[in-house]
Amino acid sequence: MSAFATAQRPFFFLIDFELQKPLICPLEDAQKLGFQFEVKGFRNFHPQDRRPNPVPMSIAPVPMATYAKAYQKVVQEIYQGNTFLLNLTFPSAIQTPLDLEDVFHWAKAPYKLLHQDRFVVYSPECFVKIKDGHIYSYPMKGTIDAQLPEAKKKLETDPKEINEHNTIVDLIRNDLSKVAKEVQVTRFRYLDKIKTQKNEIYHTSSEIRGKLSPDWKSQLPDILFGMLPAGSICGAPKAKTVSIIQEVEQGPRGYYTGIFGYFDGENLDSAVNIRYLEKNDGQLLYRSGGGITFLSDLESEYNELIEKIYVPVV
Repeated sequence: MSAFATAQRPFFFLIDFELQKPLICPLEDAQKLGFQFEVKGFRNFHPQDRRPNPVPMSIAPVPMATYAKAYQKVVQEIYQGNTFLLNLTFPSAIQTPLDLEDVFHWAKAPYKLLHQDRFVVYSPECFVKIKDGHIYSYPMKGTIDAQLPEAKKKLETDPKEINEHNTIVDLIRNDLSKVAKEVQVTRFRYLDKIKTQKNEIYHTSSEIRGKLSPDWKSQLPDILFGMLPAGSICGAPKAKTVSIIQEVEQGPRGYYTGIFGYFDGENLDSAVNIRYLEKNDGQLLYRSGGGITFLSDLESEYNELIEKIYVPVV
C-alpha cells in the first residue's frame, strides 16, 4: 500500500474486521480477482439494468431468543464497566429471486462492492476520505423508519441515539488525532434519508476532519490500520469491546464491517462494509445490527437489526 501510494499508482483495497485477510491490488487487477466496485461515482465496471421493481425479499431474522442471549451478555458487560457502547450484529436468512450481481446493480449507494458469487456491499457510510492533505471521517450512528410519526424529531431528540452518536464521534475524533493534526468536528448530527425496497429511513452522521503531514502517502498503512476496526461498528472502549464482540457473536465477521476503498493516485476514499449480503453454502445471509448502551431495550434493538435489512433502490 505504501509503495503504491508513494508511486501514485491507483489501487483497490479490502480489509476484514479481524484484520486477518487484507487484500491490496493495482486497480487493473481488481476485476481479474472478481471484484467490481463503485466509490462515489468512480466504477471499474459497466452498469447494467438487471430486474424490474419491485422485487420481493423475505426475511427470516435471527431468532429473538438467540439475540436476547447475546444482548443480555452485552448488558452485563456494560454494567460491569467493560464497555459503554457495543455494536451487536447477527446474520439473517434472506430469500429473493435476485442473485448477488442483481443486488449489486440494482442497489443505489455511494459505495458498492461485489465479490463474485460471495458477497455484496452497498454502504452509505464513509470510513475515511483523504483529499488535498486532509483526512475526513463520517461516522454513522442512529437510524429510524422515516414513516413513523415525527420520525425526524424522534431521532434528533432520543437520549439513547444522542448518547450513542456522541460516543462514536468522540471515539473517531480520538482515532483521527493519532494520525492527524487540527482535528475538529465540522458537521454534527446531520440526517440523510434513504429509500429502500420496503420503506424510507433516516440515518444520522457527522463529519470530522484533520490535517495530515505532507508525507502521508508513505504512512498510509499506519493511518488506516491505526483506525481499524471502524469505531461505528464496534464501540468503545475499542479494544475491550472488540473482544466482547468476538465472544458473543456467532463466529468471525470476516469482511462484514471491514472496509474497502480506492486510491486514485492522489486521493483516497473508503467505506465501512455495512449493508452486507453474503452467500454461505447456497444460503443468502444479510448481516446487520446496532449499538447497545445502558439506555437500550431488547425489543427496540432487535427491531433495529431487522429494520436495517434492506436494498436502497432510489
